[in-house]
Amino acid sequence: RSCSFTGFSTVQSRKLAKSLSRSSVRSRMSLKPPKAYNSLQKGALIWDPKPLQVKKIFEALKKGLNEYLEAHQAELDYLSGRHKDTKRNSRLAFYYDLDKQIRSVERYIRKLEFHISKVEELYEAYCIQCRLRDGATNMKQAFSLSPSTKASRESLVELYKNVQECTEDMCFIEGALEVHLGEFHVKMKGLVGFARLCPGDQYEVFVRLGRQKWRLKGKIETDDSQTWDEEEKIFIPNLHEKFEIKVTELRGLATILVGVVACDSISFFTTKPQAILVDITELGTIKLRLEVLW
Repeated sequence: RSCSFTGFSTVQSRKLAKSLSRSSVRSRMSLKPPKAYNSLQKGALIWDPKPLQVKKIFEALKKGLNEYLEAHQAELDYLSGRHKDTKRNSRLAFYYDLDKQIRSVERYIRKLEFHISKVEELYEAYCIQCRLRDGATNMKQAFSLSPSTKASRESLVELYKNVQECTEDMCFIEGALEVHLGEFHVKMKGLVGFARLCPGDQYEVFVRLGRQKWRLKGKIETDDSQTWDEEEKIFIPNLHEKFEIKVTELRGLATILVGVVACDSISFFTTKPQAILVDITELGTIKLRLEVLW
């Protein structure tokens, strides 16, 4: 659908461009990126923001945090009930021990509530910058279709700068949000292959999440048990990357590729350990068992 911008004055377009510029997230939020996240530092290479992926992660993260909050609130209610009973029975030592537990759970609940509010604040700022960028992009496209004048060229330059600033702010917030994603504790539970796994077989499993890597070797023993040189690895969740899993069979000096798969981490943001069974081969003749605790 064509749009006419004849009634939209150059003065109005400049005012809008300036208002977009003033709403830069760094002028309203004091987000200090930690040294571990080089992508957050100003002047670093800016990647392309992915609002839909960020929305999925935010919803999963918020749901998981609320699960933790509900679990600890239930624990607090239980301890508070015992606290009242103990006070009536006047068992002093046990009473003070319960009091310490209650205070500890209360502190943790306050931390969780602050964590949730911080995540919500970051995502709200992200959505604002996303809408501003979409608006500036639409205006830039509209002005590029209008007759070229000095005023329209100046507006285009200003709008282009606003799009760049909003993009930079969105990437900055994505990095700040990553800091609040917690940790994934991944445990190796072994390979499942029925007739495909024989005593003496040796395998190498390579797990990668972004720049984080985990390489471990295992062997099938004579009693069909498995021994692995590592059993657990901590990964820092990433907004954009999936888990990549590669399994190879070691035969002397030769290596035979068994399979490569990708695994999304959105379902891991939950209070309960997640048991994962991944099909390594296309037919599922060899599977990998992992356990993920967030």
